[in-house]
Amino acid sequence: MSEKTESTSNPLDILKWLVVFALLIGLITANYMFGEYSVLYRALVAVAVGVIALFIAATTEKGSTFLAFAKDSRTEVRKVIWPTRQETNQTTLIVIAATVVVGLILWGLDGIIVRVVGFITGIGA
Repeated sequence: MSEKTESTSNPLDILKWLVVFALLIGLITANYMFGEYSVLYRALVAVAVGVIALFIAATTEKGSTFLAFAKDSRTEVRKVIWPTRQETNQTTLIVIAATVVVGLILWGLDGIIVRVVGFITGIGA
């Protein structure tokens, strides 16, 4: 089956995105221009403008799709069976042991190759 997706965008959504970008650009500009004011006040204004921008973005089609995706993702994460502390410790020890073993094998092979190349070329290593 093929799913036909059309990229029809609502003119109101385009206007909302323009408002969101204008708010964010205005926030950056205002933060730069009013640098002499307290960081607390600028941070409060930044949070307020950010919340307003997020609210406007959430009312668009893409925003509502993202919110639905985020809710579904949260539901799926809750279904995951996370390992116990003991399982995590055991897996970590296995990974460390395997890394040490492979490291020793590679170190040994490197030593052998260096001696063979040294013997063939006559350069003492």
